[in-house]
Amino acid sequence: MPPTPSTQRSVKSAERALDLLETIGKSPSGLTFTMLSEKLNIPKSSLHALLDVLRSRDYIELDPNSRLYTLGVRVWETGFAYHRHHNAAQLAVEAMTAIVDKVNETTQYAKLVGSENVYLAKVESTHPLRLQSEVGVRLPAHATGIGKALLAQLDDEEVRSRLPNEQLQRFTDNTIVTVTSLLEELHAIRQRGFAIDNEEYSQGIFCVAVPVPEPTGRPATALSVSVPVSRATREGLVTILGELASGSLSLAGRLGGKYSDPQLESLRDSAWADGCISQITKSGSYKLSFLD
Repeated sequence: MPPTPSTQRSVKSAERALDLLETIGKSPSGLTFTMLSEKLNIPKSSLHALLDVLRSRDYIELDPNSRLYTLGVRVWETGFAYHRHHNAAQLAVEAMTAIVDKVNETTQYAKLVGSENVYLAKVESTHPLRLQSEVGVRLPAHATGIGKALLAQLDDEEVRSRLPNEQLQRFTDNTIVTVTSLLEELHAIRQRGFAIDNEEYSQGIFCVAVPVPEPTGRPATALSVSVPVSRATREGLVTILGELASGSLSLAGRLGGKYSDPQLESLRDSAWADGCISQITKSGSYKLSFLD
């Protein structure tokens, strides 16, 4: 049955309400009515009505002095309900805490959504100088280690469907900027079992990432450790790689899987991990001057 005009209007209103929540959510300091109108191009009468509904349901709040709209408590409650129903994030925190206890570098847990990786959990290092990131943030997967570890779980055809344009956004001098080059890197990641972010999204930050295996299908999540290049050493990266592999296998077990990934098992061995880091440094494909 074709949609009726009433149904189409309801769908459009729902899309606009979601656009509003997502736009406000991306602006921690809040947005005024005028800012929202300019960003979303929604007729003012419709925008007023949507904002009133969302305020009445506590999904957004309006500061009476600044006239800034921010997310409301109901969004937090809904997000918390997601975590209650999907306890993987809490289990990941336990696994990541064990990693941080060993290497004292910031560790993150993420999933792939479209062409972006979304951070679901994070455990900080105790160093004053560390990666600045937040749970819930989305980043372009082609420019992060954890994103590439997740993209590597897809076949080339699906990667191209998620990244239909050959040219990719550049963030630093080291960012991979074509899908063709990205596919070559994903092939290498599949071969060695882990991904790196060689200052590709943030200058001065090096990341190592591994997928979290699942017995029923391809991995949907991954773990990463981020290290300022000023603190990175070959020995340290070998240790990080081994602890990441152990943490990933531990998390997979906590999630109910009884599955052993051969690549991750190999990376737990320090001699094997050292050989993998050596292979990367000698390949000529990466500029790793901080390891010279």
